[in-house]
Amino acid sequence: MLRRGRTAAVGAALAGLGLLVAGAVVAGTRSSDATALQRTRQPASQGIERKVDNLLKKMTVDEKLQQLQLLSDGQITDADAKAGVGSVFSLTDPAKIDHFQHVAVEQSRLHIPILFAYDTIHGYRTIFPVPLGAASSFDPSVATADDTVAARETATVGIKQIYSPMVDVSHEPRWGRISEAAGEDPYLGSVFAAARVKAAQGADYSAPDKVVASVKHFAAYGQPEGGREYNTTDMSEARLHNLYLPPFKAAIDAGADTAMCSFNAINGVPGCANQELETDVLKGEWHFDGFIESDYTAVAELRACPPKTPDTGPCGHGVAADGPAAAAAALNAGTDSEMVSTNIRDFGAQLLAEHRITMARLDDAVRRILRVKFRAGLFDHPYVDQTAAVATTSFLTAADRAAARAAAGKSMVLLKNDNATLPLDPAKSVVVIGPLGDSRHDMLGPWWGQGKDEDAVSLLAGIKAQDPSTTFSQGCTILDKDPPDNTPAGECGSDAEFAAAVAAASSADQVVLALGESRGQSGEAAARSEIGLPGKQQELIDAIKATGKPFVVVLFNGRPLTLTDVAASAPAILEAWFPGVEAGNAVADVLFGKVNPGGKLPVSFPRSLGQIPIYYNHEPTGRPCDVTSKYNSRYRDLASCDPLYAFGFGLSYTTFSVTNLRLSAPSVPKSGKVTASVDVTNTGARAGDDVVQLYIHDPVASISQPVRRLRGFQRVTLKPGVAQTVTFTLDKRDFGFFDNRGKFVVEPGEIDVFAGDSSAASLEQSFNVTG
Repeated sequence: MLRRGRTAAVGAALAGLGLLVAGAVVAGTRSSDATALQRTRQPASQGIERKVDNLLKKMTVDEKLQQLQLLSDGQITDADAKAGVGSVFSLTDPAKIDHFQHVAVEQSRLHIPILFAYDTIHGYRTIFPVPLGAASSFDPSVATADDTVAARETATVGIKQIYSPMVDVSHEPRWGRISEAAGEDPYLGSVFAAARVKAAQGADYSAPDKVVASVKHFAAYGQPEGGREYNTTDMSEARLHNLYLPPFKAAIDAGADTAMCSFNAINGVPGCANQELETDVLKGEWHFDGFIESDYTAVAELRACPPKTPDTGPCGHGVAADGPAAAAAALNAGTDSEMVSTNIRDFGAQLLAEHRITMARLDDAVRRILRVKFRAGLFDHPYVDQTAAVATTSFLTAADRAAARAAAGKSMVLLKNDNATLPLDPAKSVVVIGPLGDSRHDMLGPWWGQGKDEDAVSLLAGIKAQDPSTTFSQGCTILDKDPPDNTPAGECGSDAEFAAAVAAASSADQVVLALGESRGQSGEAAARSEIGLPGKQQELIDAIKATGKPFVVVLFNGRPLTLTDVAASAPAILEAWFPGVEAGNAVADVLFGKVNPGGKLPVSFPRSLGQIPIYYNHEPTGRPCDVTSKYNSRYRDLASCDPLYAFGFGLSYTTFSVTNLRLSAPSVPKSGKVTASVDVTNTGARAGDDVVQLYIHDPVASISQPVRRLRGFQRVTLKPGVAQTVTFTLDKRDFGFFDNRGKFVVEPGEIDVFAGDSSAASLEQSFNVTG
């Protein structure tokens, strides 16, 4: 649903004047968001199709059903491999992977290789920033770097499928898995989804350093009621198609050859038994010819409770009476591969005999799985290069670390910087204070792959590498424990060490407070009912403030937090997210000014929990929020209509101006294009990055349209005094929308265009769609 764009130089005369007065005007290339979104999906290879057909003809029913089975690392046995099991996930030992592959290829009747898979989310061995942090870069090259390294490391051990990218748009910061995707906007999410798929798969994922991507969780998993993991989702067709499906479509257009259906029910229909989404949309409208695997036991969970046939295992959705019914519901809806539970494999023959599934549908599922295996090159190169798989030169190289460090630096967002608190003065003494100040473990974030704590750089270590005299005081302790073992006492629950922290701050010239969440407080099954700083961390901030020393709060977290009290106390706030293996070095680069922060928020930060959901691209109301009166869409106890920090917001150590928005034409036919250009200038004294953002609004439509929709962005690096023109192209994919029938429509009328460097962009022009 997205468009092409480019950057261009302003005219030669103005450029010459700029050289004399304000510095050079820089020319650019096609905008990075447009490049990422170029469709690259290729038609099926007829050679591979013939191989699939020939193999399928030889298969028995039992062998076909085996291909639909996806087992975990704790389930797989030699007997499964010999029987022809289709896939295995979470096995990471290359020797074991190679062993089972030899059994499958050499001892199964048809010698079909196993597809091994893993949750490589933001790195396999080299851990990059969590995806929400990477999205803060507004630079798809960050995602490209992550997935390029991750694919190579993953494939080296014999794993050829990754359960990534996770592209669930979310307006729910209580939900722990908001950390795994790109935040609240479908356009930003689409750009990062496409970039990750292209990096992971390359032009040909049979290459030894590439893998097949599985886009997840299809669909609308990111909007569960109350933010509680696995909870139900209910929404209109228009909302589903306009807000939640675009990143999936972008991933499929980029070539993603597998997808994972979601745990949640959408309008009462579970994701893994949802024919409309799996078959009608994904396989039909989008022409997806890969396969869909279920999430963990999601097929078994279709059953009503207590579970029947078998009488054990998970249950709950209540759309199937028993295991056979669950198998039929999943397969008939479009699910091709069942993870962990074994209902399709165990009851498939019975269902065929009872005509509850068809041989045509079973063959279709098998064909899709075999197609991916051929495309992955598994029939030609099934085995693991054991030398490469254990070589230290295959993982976490110096170049990999450098890429992770650069990515982390680009992903940080400067939220506040009063009195030029940052960058720190290298001539003055520094103390690091806080429960996360010397943590390596938490820096890796949730879904840390095969990352190791001992490889991570803590904040203290990173700062000491640039200022060896730096001291440290913990202040309080945050323990990374899962429920029910976590306790308030283990989450900065005591102020017993505050006095030592205050003394340390009093002895230093400048203070770095390292606060936030443990890595386990974000991620899967990590919903929070309160999203402020856990425990007594705010009290620690206030104690340090009372010393009168300049200080910065560095936040490590995987979700938006309520920071109203933090912002009232702290002169400077740096949102670092969970930065990955090079965390400490990357944060130190920003704190000391070696890297000028240029990230922007990919999700709104609420003022209080009661504001949730709050997001920039909301629909209008007949009584918009107005804090100067009563009878409108406001909170009586909040003197603002806005979040604390809005989508697209982020500061820098320099300043920028975004000016001169102009359109190429005052009107455009429904099938036409219009370009929007804007100038951005570094008006400060330091080189730095800004993100030019383009938004549109359709003020009059058959269905109320969001007050703003992001339709273009470009991160630019400018020296002081230098200007650059950025140009975006808008077409029907931008100014059209889906209606409540799920139909894409383009309506005539005015379209407002806004440009700036946040979602509060104030430059405005308009054009008319005709015809």
